[in-house]
Parts: sequence; C-alpha cells; structure tokens
Amino acid sequence: MLRNGSPPRVILGIGGGIAAYKSAELARILIQRGYKVQPVMTAAAMQFITPLTLSTLTHAKVITHLFSERGDANAILSSAVEHIDVALENDLLLVAPATANLLAQFAHGLAGDFLTTMHLAFTGPVLLAPAMNTNMWNHAATQANLRLLRERGYHVVGPDAGDLACGMVGAGRLAEPLEIADAATALLDGQNDLAGETILITAGPTQEAIDPVRVITNRSSGKMGYALAANAAQRGAKVILVSGPVALAAPAQVEMVRVESAEQMKNAVLHRLPEASVFIGVAAVADYRPANPADQKMKKTASRLSIELEPTADILAEVGRLKGDRIVIGFAAETQNLIAEASRKLNAKNCDMVVANLVGGNGTGFEGDENEVLLVTRDAEPQAVSRAAKSVVAAKILDRIPGLRLAAHAEAR
Repeated sequence: MLRNGSPPRVILGIGGGIAAYKSAELARILIQRGYKVQPVMTAAAMQFITPLTLSTLTHAKVITHLFSERGDANAILSSAVEHIDVALENDLLLVAPATANLLAQFAHGLAGDFLTTMHLAFTGPVLLAPAMNTNMWNHAATQANLRLLRERGYHVVGPDAGDLACGMVGAGRLAEPLEIADAATALLDGQNDLAGETILITAGPTQEAIDPVRVITNRSSGKMGYALAANAAQRGAKVILVSGPVALAAPAQVEMVRVESAEQMKNAVLHRLPEASVFIGVAAVADYRPANPADQKMKKTASRLSIELEPTADILAEVGRLKGDRIVIGFAAETQNLIAEASRKLNAKNCDMVVANLVGGNGTGFEGDENEVLLVTRDAEPQAVSRAAKSVVAAKILDRIPGLRLAAHAEAR
C-alpha cells in the first residue's frame, strides 16, 4: 500500500541485457516524478552498467548481492533479512529489462539472488518490461512463462519491435523509458482506489456430473476472472474468488473458494454475499445439469444414450434479487446480437453493468489470453474496450466501479 504522506517507493530491478543501459534514464524519470527508487541489479546486469551510475542517479545504495560482501558478522546478519525489508518497504516492483532468464525464475519461483528472492516476498504490483533477442522472445518457454505471470496478475509493458543490438529485426526491444515510467505511474496512481471494497468474483466453468467419471462442462479457462481478482487485490480491495475447476495459479492476496458444480458455486456465493460490496459474475455457469446422474460409471453400448437435463439455478439473477446497495456486474458471452443480449441481461438480472464479449474463433474470450469487450450500462452508450491482454481489460472494467457507485447513489436519492 502507498504510505500516507510519503512518496511512492519503487524497486527498480535490472536484468542482464544490453538494454540495461536504459535503466539509468528510467531511474532519472522516476526520480523526477518524485518517487523513491531502490535499484537492485543482478550479477549479469553489472556487466552492462555500473552500480555507481544507478547510485548517483537515485541517491540510494544499489543492492547487488543477497548477502553482504563484508565479512563481519553484523553485516551478514543484517543482509540476511534485507530482501524482506526491501519487499515490505516498497510499493511497486519494476523490472527493466526483464530478461528471459528473469521471466523464467519469476514464473517458477526460483530464488537464486537478491532480486529473485526479494520477488517472492513482495506482495504489491509487479511491472515487467521484457527485453531480449527476437527468437528468445518468441520461444515457447518464454511465452508460457509470460502467460503464467499474467495469469497471476503481473503487468507487462512492451517489448517493442525494431532493430536489436544483435543485428536482428523484430520483437524484443525494451519499451522506451518514458512508456515504462508511464505504466508505473498508472499502477501507483490507481493502486489503492478500491480500498474498502470487498469484491466477490466467480470464475471458470462448472462441471455437472453425468456419472462418477463424466461431466458436462464448457470451454471457460477462468483467465478473465482471475485477472480481475488479481488486479482488484493489487488496488486495495479484499477479494473473494469462487472458482470452478481451472488450471490456474491462485492470485496473490486473494481468498480462494474452490467449487465444481453450479449448485456448489451458488451456495458459496450466497454464503459470502453478505460480506461483498461488489459482485462480479464472470464464471461460465452451466445452464443445465443431468437430472439423474448415475451412481456408477455408465458402460458404453451400441445403443444411443439420452440424458435428461434440468436447469441450474441462475446465480446472477439471485444476486440481483438480493442486490441491496451492492454493485453487481455480469458477463455476457455471446455468438451474436451482442448489445441486445447484454442489455436484456442488464435489466433482467438487475445489474449495474454487463461486460459483453463475442466468443468463438477470433482468439479472444474463453480460452485466449486476450479479450475485447463492450461495457453496457443503463445510462450511457456501450463503451468499447479494445483487444488487449486480459489483465489490461480487467483494469478497464474495475476502473468503472467508482463511477457505478456514484450513479447508484444518485439513483437511490
């Protein structure tokens, strides 16, 4: 959290790549904006830029080793917990350049030096500015690590495309220092704007049993709901995430409630709803379930099989019925008539806003890492959120909560 009366404090992590020289300009911009900057350099970074340069610009000790290089016992004991102190004292972890090696270590929780060890103790927002060779950037392992970090709520700026130091042309060039600083400022300015809110979010699919082995489910990956949970927690909200079965890591500082069926999700939501000031129904809840699931595994035969289905409870409608002074946001995943269906759901389910997106074939929506949506409310034209990473779209959705609350209060008067 930002400290009252104190300037924002930024850890500037510098990885070992030729783009490390740009970290000096980035540090200068951050200092000009009134931020306290704590440089942390990897051993490889010191091959490209000296600690003296960063120390002169930031007027701070540059941390380069996990343990003190001095041999006396007091220095060793002091440095043994320094990574915890730095993690607790700062508001933002900004890594520029974030090399392929650092992305891999962050994604897999490795702790081999000060930066990676401190990273595991840091609970605030993390902004990564990747920079590397084009082939390294496009490698499946790097992209998998990046997806994992984004799912955990990490923010990414860049890389740009263009001429690289290695002579290649393509993606992998560090974003410009001003662009990185602007991204850091946006995170710091909005970091605590949801403090005092308790946000209850549903995410992922539900699974409805046919028998002990088989289920009816859908293509939801949970990525959108998890991105919302991560961003809301970073902005100071208490977050309760009710999640169906997904292959995603739990976001930091988020209370997880894991469920499988629509009935379990409904019960979990209604149990926690009295705590919530905001409800966001992202989950793709099954509309139907088998009326009479078998107790034993059903054997395959040559005959056709018919399964009688019955409707599940409408969780969003139930929350809308119990709305009170809560903000209620629903999602509408449609294959056609997007605005009409979103408007219908907005009114039928007593929502303050419906986030509508087309699914099927364009790389956004259920299984993709990106999304593009329309934000549909009663009193304004639908607002388009352009195609972007789901973490970016999540931030745009949460940006609307203060305005929705003001509108709700005005309507109540």
